[in-house]
Amino acid sequence: MSPNSLIVAVLTFRRPDQLDAALNALCERVREAADRVEAEILVVDNDPVGSAWEVAQRVRAHPVRYVVEGRPGIAAARNRALDEAEGSRLLVFIDDDEIAQPAWLTSLVDTWIQTGADAVQGRLVTSLPLDADPYIAAGGFFDRAIHPSGTPLAAAATYNLLLDLDTVRRLGLRFDEGLGLTGGEDSIFTSLLIRGGGRIVACSDAVAVDPLAPERATRSWVRQRAFSQGTVLQNTRLELATSGARRFRVRTFGIVGGMARLAFGLGGDMLGAVSGNIAQRARGERVALRGLGVLARSLGYRHRTYRRHNP
Repeated sequence: MSPNSLIVAVLTFRRPDQLDAALNALCERVREAADRVEAEILVVDNDPVGSAWEVAQRVRAHPVRYVVEGRPGIAAARNRALDEAEGSRLLVFIDDDEIAQPAWLTSLVDTWIQTGADAVQGRLVTSLPLDADPYIAAGGFFDRAIHPSGTPLAAAATYNLLLDLDTVRRLGLRFDEGLGLTGGEDSIFTSLLIRGGGRIVACSDAVAVDPLAPERATRSWVRQRAFSQGTVLQNTRLELATSGARRFRVRTFGIVGGMARLAFGLGGDMLGAVSGNIAQRARGERVALRGLGVLARSLGYRHRTYRRHNP
């Protein structure tokens, strides 16, 4: 195994236009990092019929390895990427609807070298359509904290993440496929990496842009997303609880905390409605919906974030 061998894994499911744009950008990012790593682009198609094959074959600027993972769920696709990267030292996950910006891969690798971390979390910036409802930006539905490069993190998301596979293999980490359609498998994976003695750091210079699809730039979609985030957050806490007593405590705090957040958010929503302040109203609704999600999961509800619909 080469100490500087790297796989960039793009997981995809029936999004050919987004995948095409993502792969074209990745070819440039791999070229930029050629003096640092031997990088390969891997497409893991989670569609059993292999609908992304044609898109992957159109790429000419850099070789692309294409595999189909027929088991449904994002966790199964992530585990397939781990398996396909067996001969590599590093694995980088990026989503199929993200555009890696200049110096993205070089920044991830340089931060890994400089810090000796076991995982490096890049930064994701969501780009809203020009005609998006002002409510969405005002509510901060896609705001994410920006951490200076090298800042230690307690967990990470896999939408823009470099993993040192030596550590992953040593700890025997896999993504929980039981969570493949509900989400949260990445938070649990990276939390277990920390529990095993690993370190995750931020890299603010490794930027990927997520151009929000017009069909998602609606109030109903972002509200559903906020609710889903609450269910995933609480489900992660429950899954990481190591005993029945701790799960009971997590569930109890979730009920109390979820109700408090729901009440606080609804209060902000009402104040915003009275004052005509769209930002206060939107942020209040976002807080309330996340609280409702935490409460619902604490009471036993399971939300299928990645539920699938027949084409």
